[in-house]
Amino acid sequence: MVETHKIPELLAPAGNLEKLKVAVLYGADAVYLGGKRFSLRAGADNFTPEEMAGGVAFARNRGVKVYVTINIFAHNHDLPGLPGYLRELAEVGVDGLIISDLGVVQIAQETVPHMPIHLSTQANTTNWASARFWETRGIRRIVLARELSLEEIRQVRERVSVELEAFVHGAMCISYSGRCLLSYYLAGRDANRGECAHPCRWRYRLVEEKRPGEYLPIEEDDRGSHILSSRDLCMIEHIPELVAAGLSSLKIEGRVKSVHYVATVVKAYREALDAYTSNPVDFYCREEWLEELAKAGTRDFTTGFYFGPPGSRDHQYVKPAADTGSEFIGLVKEYDPATAQALVEQRNRFFLGDEVEFLPPRGTTWRQPITYMENQGGEPIKEAPHPQQLVRMPVSRPVEPYTLLRKSAPTTLHHSTW
Repeated sequence: MVETHKIPELLAPAGNLEKLKVAVLYGADAVYLGGKRFSLRAGADNFTPEEMAGGVAFARNRGVKVYVTINIFAHNHDLPGLPGYLRELAEVGVDGLIISDLGVVQIAQETVPHMPIHLSTQANTTNWASARFWETRGIRRIVLARELSLEEIRQVRERVSVELEAFVHGAMCISYSGRCLLSYYLAGRDANRGECAHPCRWRYRLVEEKRPGEYLPIEEDDRGSHILSSRDLCMIEHIPELVAAGLSSLKIEGRVKSVHYVATVVKAYREALDAYTSNPVDFYCREEWLEELAKAGTRDFTTGFYFGPPGSRDHQYVKPAADTGSEFIGLVKEYDPATAQALVEQRNRFFLGDEVEFLPPRGTTWRQPITYMENQGGEPIKEAPHPQQLVRMPVSRPVEPYTLLRKSAPTTLHHSTW
């Protein structure tokens, strides 16, 4: 049996090469990503073979593993190109394959028998008998269904030696482990082939059959009602319980998430895991971790199924009046110690005089006003309005590359999933 109190891996999403680097630098032990084919991460940028090779090299040089999703439910026409793709991944040197389809599992085992296979959460493993079955079939790790409680996870752990992985933070699908037909029915986009339109986040109103065109609010709220929308999962307050359950990997959900989201969430969980490792007896959730997670601009939080079936309070019935998160405005590319200036790549508009918060990969956040800016031509400027514009500015302390700049978010919603 696997040691039940071993510190689990922190697994982070990597929608593109930049996000992979951010996840690695901000503290992930492993990252998961999709290629241009065979992945449910269709909404992400995903990786070309060249980008994947570069990402694997970047991660490996820092002791971080890379897992690749091949988690579509394959149709016949998907299969001819699969063996060649699997061999490409093996040549790149990825550390594991995340698969949901039984036929794809068999083809992978025949084509790249040395490659560890992680069974996707889409395979709906909800009990120890299923876990034992997959263990006898050579599966290295099982990504458990999201519908399991901590007690159920402990029961699975007692009966198998295979590694167990579970989601601990991020968006929750309203359907059973993501098995959703709603997107395909309403938008013609198949969620089980990576194209979910997120109709569970849409606003719905009630129409009475004999009064077409007359829309009645389900809740007394002028913004409509999100009757299918779950709150976001957050288990950072329960690290001891997750460790005690015997999980091998704690997974951060991150489909189509921003660089800011990846950096903020990974760093908070990294610090929490490190705090637990150094002093498990006296572990407590620090307020600053929760504050940081709120800055990522997510919904309200829930513990999902971990402590029992979700109730009415675990759903996001109405849209918040304003975004309480922070706005990601720039990314440090370089720092010149001779001039104490940072070269910043703009991600959202900012202005001379703005109070800016710096989020470094390591260490605490800090603030300073923007007292001076210049463009690449050395000309003073008062604002940075252009996407990915390069700006130099003085900073009050040294900064390392991939430090994020952010400021208080405007009072209107801009989160992409609402």
